[in-house]
Amino acid sequence: MNFDERVRLHLTPVKQKQAKEFVSQWHRHHKPPLGAVFSVGAADQHGVLRAVAMVGRPVARHLDDGETLEVTRTATDGVRNANSALYGACWRATQALGYARLITYTQAGESGASLRGAGWRIIARRPARGGWHCASRPRTPTGTEHVARTLWEAP
Repeated sequence: MNFDERVRLHLTPVKQKQAKEFVSQWHRHHKPPLGAVFSVGAADQHGVLRAVAMVGRPVARHLDDGETLEVTRTATDGVRNANSALYGACWRATQALGYARLITYTQAGESGASLRGAGWRIIARRPARGGWHCASRPRTPTGTEHVARTLWEAP
């Protein structure tokens, strides 16, 4: 593709299996989540899937109040503005399903530009943690331990 050519994106439905495959291929540091309430994609003018977002129940139990969902993954092939479009679409879909709140996290070193572009706001900064492994409940490291996070909320 010529770099001067503008990519025109449109939203498209994405099955969970396809979203997981896309995340596996394109996400920088996470595997796909185990499940999702819904997924949405962004395709270019040729119908090629260029980005996906997966939305599910909040990972943190204390936020899983029945009225809140969490964007658990977004992934793009690098196309500009796709994440902002997906974050906006996820919030609209969340509201349409009757939920009152949508959250997501970024890791230290991620700017959050896509979230700001979609009107999201920071509601908390979480310090780095050592991970979830303990003797009574062993866990396999995911590679994201010891990384601070920022909690965002949709407008």
